[in-house]
Amino acid sequence: MTVPPTSLSIADYVPEHRDELVRMWRASFEQAVGIVDPHPITEQIEYFESTVLPSNRVRVVLETGDHVIGFMASSPQIIAQLYVDVAHQRRGIGASLLELAKIESTGRLRLFTFARNLTAQAFYCKHGFREIARGFEPEWGLEDVQYEWERR
Repeated sequence: MTVPPTSLSIADYVPEHRDELVRMWRASFEQAVGIVDPHPITEQIEYFESTVLPSNRVRVVLETGDHVIGFMASSPQIIAQLYVDVAHQRRGIGASLLELAKIESTGRLRLFTFARNLTAQAFYCKHGFREIARGFEPEWGLEDVQYEWERR
């Protein structure tokens, strides 16, 4: 398993992480997709608490004990969200989270990313995911790409 740098740890989400996690998620999303999120931060918090948390196990990547610099929301079949703080990308953090999801999976994982997020597409392909479908995400009005990974 890829391990994040020693100053980092992966932990289960606790409510004290919420505000920092949502701010980091928003900034990473905006940079990756190249749009400004028009939703108030309170709506994103509500979405996180009502939609993401109930159906996923949420892990956070912590720097020096308590600073959230990444997170993944996943189940044994789906990676619903995976974001790393803009200042901490390309350090193996996302790869560590993907590896954890693979270990805990049923042997097959699916995820979506936006078609305009070429960096994410390259990242997922590098880590063994393959494109299986293209579609349209109506909430954001953007094309998306579905990926799948299967244990061999």
